[in-house]
Amino acid sequence: MKMTAGRRAALTQELASSAAVTAPGNAFDEAVRAVRRGGINADEAANQLIEQMTDGEILGLLDGDSPRLLLPFIPALLGRRPFVAGAVPRLGIPGIRFSDGGRGVVIGASTAFPVAIARAATWDPELEERVGTAIGLETRAHGANYSASVCVNLLRHPGWGRAQECYGEDPVLTGRMGSALTRGVRRHVMACVKHFALNSMENERFEVDVAVDEHALHEVYLPHFKAVVEAGADSVMSSYNRVRGQYMDVNRALLTDVLRHEWGFSGFVTSDWVFGTHDAVVSLEAGMDVEMPLRLLRARELPAALRNGDLARATVLQSVRRILRTCVQHAAARELAAPTRAVIASPAHRALAYQVAAESMVLLKNETVGAAPLLPLVPTTQHLAVIGRLAGRANLGDHGSSRVRPPSTVSPLQGLREALPGVLITTTTGQDERRAAAVAAAAETAIVVVGLDQHDEGESVVTGGVDVGVLGRAFGSGPLRRVLIGLAHLASRFVRGGDRTSLNLRPSDERLIHAVVAANPRTVVVLISGSAIITETWRDRVPALLLAWYGGMEGGHALASVLTGRDEPGGRLPFVLPTDAAHLPVFDSGAKSVVYDDQWGQRRLDGEGHRPAFPFGFGLGYTTIEHRLLDHAVDNTRGNANVFVTNNGDRKGSTVVQIYAADVSLRKPVAQLLGFRKVTLQPGMETTVRVVLDAGPTLQRNSTTRRWSARSGVWALQASQHSPDSWENAVRLRRTEGLIHQEGTSDGKPA
Repeated sequence: MKMTAGRRAALTQELASSAAVTAPGNAFDEAVRAVRRGGINADEAANQLIEQMTDGEILGLLDGDSPRLLLPFIPALLGRRPFVAGAVPRLGIPGIRFSDGGRGVVIGASTAFPVAIARAATWDPELEERVGTAIGLETRAHGANYSASVCVNLLRHPGWGRAQECYGEDPVLTGRMGSALTRGVRRHVMACVKHFALNSMENERFEVDVAVDEHALHEVYLPHFKAVVEAGADSVMSSYNRVRGQYMDVNRALLTDVLRHEWGFSGFVTSDWVFGTHDAVVSLEAGMDVEMPLRLLRARELPAALRNGDLARATVLQSVRRILRTCVQHAAARELAAPTRAVIASPAHRALAYQVAAESMVLLKNETVGAAPLLPLVPTTQHLAVIGRLAGRANLGDHGSSRVRPPSTVSPLQGLREALPGVLITTTTGQDERRAAAVAAAAETAIVVVGLDQHDEGESVVTGGVDVGVLGRAFGSGPLRRVLIGLAHLASRFVRGGDRTSLNLRPSDERLIHAVVAANPRTVVVLISGSAIITETWRDRVPALLLAWYGGMEGGHALASVLTGRDEPGGRLPFVLPTDAAHLPVFDSGAKSVVYDDQWGQRRLDGEGHRPAFPFGFGLGYTTIEHRLLDHAVDNTRGNANVFVTNNGDRKGSTVVQIYAADVSLRKPVAQLLGFRKVTLQPGMETTVRVVLDAGPTLQRNSTTRRWSARSGVWALQASQHSPDSWENAVRLRRTEGLIHQEGTSDGKPA
């Protein structure tokens, strides 16, 4: 029932009267209850809280609550408690209670899920939403109310050290998965999407300046951020880097003109930590609301700027209102029942981590050896050799800000031993190649576990480009500044992680593969990594190849289940695997300036005519599934495609129906993913699957009017199980109006 103006005024007065007679510390809770009842909206609640605040409390909302002296202890404290910004105990305002959480909550002993790029390989937004719900529950149970868990930076090059934290190279896949995680997380805590924007290199993230034209910016590098904002993201974290000459915290063109005015974002923006704020006043005016996580630039400069008139009070109140409105609105809308600590690493969340790990694994090769494909392992197996330096390690990924410390882990070797208690399993690290060959030769099948770890890729916590001036005036110039910068540069040479120096395996791993496969032709190679690995020097000699990622706390169990056939490998590549690094964009991890264009990944290979080792979207299963496009329609934003899918194999299996479009008038058409749908079928089963399409990749944005229209050219569409290498069977893209967009089977039931 619509509320009358009189009723609204009465309820507003009720709130004011209630606040007057209750303890001041209850003001925030009272505001939340009033919004939940419908008496006032979140804007009105924010205004009433502001009226009760002092200037010091108001300015305190605009940065972290921790003193700068805690800077050296951030890595340790991040894993022990939430970092708080803007708490006002006098009014019961809890502030932003921050936790990181891209693969699980970083506080305490929490569930460690597979890394984000592994979850992208599931191509299953519904499963990712369940992961988001679990992360939100555990975040809240740890006492936080804000999770910076949604990383949707595009994988422009697999050399990026933090590739494992993103969802791969495609804007549509990234947008769908990031939106799903956001919906799940914010059921219990505020969801923050990061790092806005164009942050896809690590070593020079504090300094690099990204040049990008309007077409690439809005049609390649921003659509997935927009999708997550539309999914309800409460907060956006600005990145360290510069875009078009401006650091992102002072980049009004993106933080205000695009994010707020064009997209309608109503939440608040935080800086990336410590070194992500470059000007206390200008950053606030540009639209960056909260300096995280310490009291640094703003604590020193905003009070005087406000007194002297260098900072308008309206600008301060605008940011404070955004923060309070978002916090109140979320507290009013989230699940009422607060979780207990029993949900942390609970059996249900462990089971979910196992499921995600199994469904993320990508089977790249599975040749017939003898009478049958090498995988799954035959049930009569009596003797396995498990070889490699990573076989006995639970390799969870990098050791930066996203690191999760679960209460237990399972290595590949442990997982196989538990899954096959009656099988003799011999093992060696592979450091001695002759011994490894002997161990492999004595076994029926050899499994070689090789790849990367936190030393090869990850967050570079210390880099040489930090601006130590944020720590105080004494560090702004002079000998103290030079000493600290020198120490930072020195430390950056020895710190773990950072951008990759090569897309190949370590030479020792490649030699090990050659030695083992020469000794035993029944060799399975399991790759552990957070991004692409070039396999050209050894791939043709190996009959079976499985990409297992950083699989989380249950990764070893999941790997064993896939190798033995209990589960199928459900993953599909979220990026292209090239045959040569030269087929990808130039990647200089030490560059101070870069150009981001619209040629990267599979699209670059398509445009230049290079055949990949394995295309974007590729992955094999243990059954044979075929599909056929029936019909489709696309309007100026979205569309539908109906695809007939059949499981012709003798076991249950899944596939990802992928819909691609391209301008076939080009000599070398470039495939653009429009939509996808994961479907699981029993043997012999057939169904018609409806796939919702995103028309965005077929559209272009007018930079003057900011309106979108169809691209020129002759556009065709086809259904495929990976990015297509031929367009001979494509159909003309058909545009229409007035569509109803709903995924499922033709009878309206979920596929």
